[in-house]
Amino acid sequence: MEEIKLTFPADSPPLSVIVALSLSSSPVTIDSSSSAVPSFVFSDGRKLTGTSVLLRYVGRSAKSLPGFYGHDAFEYSQIDELIDYAPVFSSSGSEFKNACTSVDNYLQSGTFLVGHSLSIADVAVWSALAGSGPRWERKSKKYQNLVRWFNSISLEYAEPLNKVAAYTAAKKGSGKPASVAPRSKDQQASDKGKPEVDLPGAEVGKVKLRFAPEPSGYLHIGHAKAALLNKYFAERYQGEVIIRFDDTNPAKESNEFVENLVKDIGTLGIKYERVTYTSDYFPDLMSMAEKLMREGKAYVDDTPREQMHQERKDGTDSKCRNHTVEENLNLWREMIAGSKRGLQCCVRGKLDMQDPNKAMRDPVYYRCNPMSHHRIGDKYKIYPTYDFACPFVDSVEGITHALRSSEYHDRNAQYYKVLDDMGLRRVEIYEFSRLNLVYTLLSKRKLLWFVQQGMVGGWDDPRFPTVQGIVRRGLKIEALIQFILEQGASKNLNLMEWDKLWTINKKIVDPVCPRHTAVVEERRVLLTLTDGPDEPFVRLIPKHKKYEGAGEKATTFTKRIWIEGADASAISVNEEVTLMDWGNAIVKEVTKDEEGRVTALSGLLNLKGSVKTTKLKLTWLPETNELVKLTLTDFGYLITKKKLEENDELVFAKLVNKDTKKDTSALGDSNMRKLEENDELVFPEFVNPDTKKETSALGDSNMRNLQRGDVIQLERKGYYRCDVPFVKSSKPIVLFSIPDGRQHQPLSAN
Repeated sequence: MEEIKLTFPADSPPLSVIVALSLSSSPVTIDSSSSAVPSFVFSDGRKLTGTSVLLRYVGRSAKSLPGFYGHDAFEYSQIDELIDYAPVFSSSGSEFKNACTSVDNYLQSGTFLVGHSLSIADVAVWSALAGSGPRWERKSKKYQNLVRWFNSISLEYAEPLNKVAAYTAAKKGSGKPASVAPRSKDQQASDKGKPEVDLPGAEVGKVKLRFAPEPSGYLHIGHAKAALLNKYFAERYQGEVIIRFDDTNPAKESNEFVENLVKDIGTLGIKYERVTYTSDYFPDLMSMAEKLMREGKAYVDDTPREQMHQERKDGTDSKCRNHTVEENLNLWREMIAGSKRGLQCCVRGKLDMQDPNKAMRDPVYYRCNPMSHHRIGDKYKIYPTYDFACPFVDSVEGITHALRSSEYHDRNAQYYKVLDDMGLRRVEIYEFSRLNLVYTLLSKRKLLWFVQQGMVGGWDDPRFPTVQGIVRRGLKIEALIQFILEQGASKNLNLMEWDKLWTINKKIVDPVCPRHTAVVEERRVLLTLTDGPDEPFVRLIPKHKKYEGAGEKATTFTKRIWIEGADASAISVNEEVTLMDWGNAIVKEVTKDEEGRVTALSGLLNLKGSVKTTKLKLTWLPETNELVKLTLTDFGYLITKKKLEENDELVFAKLVNKDTKKDTSALGDSNMRKLEENDELVFPEFVNPDTKKETSALGDSNMRNLQRGDVIQLERKGYYRCDVPFVKSSKPIVLFSIPDGRQHQPLSAN
């Protein structure tokens, strides 16, 4: 987009155009001294006039936001329709209300107004609402989907939107836009959901970041923090993010992981410039390794692994450290060939074996590995280590800042030394604290172990901390983004509770999710209402009493109704109870079996009775053949300890690392047990064997319409996500329980 001047009257800024320019980082000079309608004035004298015309121009020309004006002819037309419609939000009374209702209903099943990414249609409507002032602020609580969408954009694009805050104020009628004073570091640190400090040496428009996952598992919540912080800083400094797959270990990597990582990155809303692979640079990395050997900065070592480990621990030089260049190159060629001799060798950097920082004690740069690579097949028999490849590729790709969790702190000096030895441009490292959650494992090797042992259903299992797992459990991505950005880029190490995340999630789902009814099948009890309707009748009632957008459900009223066994056992003879969505009833008879369990109830309706006077408010279902079968699924944590201790980690290492798997008897019987008498695997005590509980229930007939992924609330039971929708009467709908932020108790092993 060529450089242009935007002119407009100070008291009537074209907010949507200014927002679009800020989001797309388009070069523009702003002149608010004009008395004419908003215009673009080009350097050659050409001119465009009118807010909608200017907005469409930005959408078409913004290269940094693919799809800003849609992806096909249909989306272009949808966007045009919404741009033309947006001015109605400047109206008042019924026109404003009807517009909000219309868009609110549309957003019930969508994240964006058009397609699956931000477009100028979103910009037009968001800007119209943001500029409408008290009218939107007063009415917003009535439109839950619209509020969710509005707040999601406000949060996700906080930095560019903050830059136009002064114009928003002017649009609301507060006069001419005042100059915005730079925020102090203290103010920045206190800003909710923003990193605590700036990137060192960052320049607006020149920041280039990378998110570099290893394709050895699915994206988990810890990776999500790194990905979202890269996204945040890129937007803050009008820079870019690239996705790089660090595919240097063929033993652990696969195309399945690559495909799902790309999927998960998309789920998080990460916009990236391009995708690269470390394997793209294998020829260059090999040349660099050979260069360092010729310069005496690296050598080939055939010391056995255990001995090498001990020498590094003791600070003892390897016998191979003083090999001649020719000796190193000969062994290097054996490694490249993957020969028997080559398999005994590795390449090490010649740093400092006496350095107090053990990461500096001649780290391994290359290993010989004859395994086939998931992407390039059998072309290579040698693979670079992360310590060697990462700084090289970071520098070559033009990365300005490498965001790394603080667990790599001791390796920062090594990173810079490797770059220095290579003679490459310096890349700034910025550290942030690793996200640690109670009762949660984030090591991909440990998560893979659970998958391999069949203790979970896969990487998207709802007990897993993977993005796919927690979304399948019922977490909204908006909640995850808010949770992570609230922590910012702090370097403080904290063990976080899941409760905070689920509390945020509840605030998102509760205002909009439909309400339904379920009764547990086991020990359910029939309540016969002797004066109840002789013929069943149906009444439409709201699925959500405070949110019309949830729609209505058909409720059948019958003489005989099902109630929970636990509720039945709490009822006394002649007690008045409230039947939810119907009215009061007085229980006249309670029938019990020989063991004292309630088997039947009978009573009379008392629909004029006061709900305020009853102790028990009962959910119920009609006795009809229209009810659906349900499987209500609750989950517990995979481990029984909030945080694994050092000895626990050692126990786990014996299980997940085949190279070091040995007799575990030395660890003590108290730390280990067998799940089955003939099971060859030995499981640690801290692995929870009972993490899934399924309960059979009956549900109201309206649940036949649930789709996979729908979130509902079962009255008096909690929130659930539909994992398997209705197929036929003999197969149950499967619902996953969603935590609501209250203290979670792991499922009992008993």
